[in-house]
Amino acid sequence: MNPLLADIVLIVHFAFVLFVVGGLVLIWIGVVLRWAWVRNFWFRVAHLCAIVYVAAEAVAGIWCPLTLWEAELRGTQADTGFIAHWIHRLLFYDFPPWVFTAAYVAFALLVMATFWRVPPRRTGNDER
Repeated sequence: MNPLLADIVLIVHFAFVLFVVGGLVLIWIGVVLRWAWVRNFWFRVAHLCAIVYVAAEAVAGIWCPLTLWEAELRGTQADTGFIAHWIHRLLFYDFPPWVFTAAYVAFALLVMATFWRVPPRRTGNDER
């Protein structure tokens, strides 16, 4: 058991989810406000790949490696710190697996549609 490392993995997991969900929200806000960075090719490809990876894991019935790693590091210790407790409440819900699979696939399709509707732009520096 290593609760400190488990907390670090949990924070990384939360940052990943924030990137995927928040990224899409920021892309659409950025379109309205004309933020150039939301069309950055590498940001958009990373964003698309992140959600496609999650959706593919869910369709294949594979547990998220970050969830498994955190559980292994935490061991049987159910008690978590204040921050870990609230991050867990934000990240984890008790629904049947098919609900998550449907949600991840639907979100991936939304990100793909956004990629098509609001295409990224390559700049001269991106093509290296």
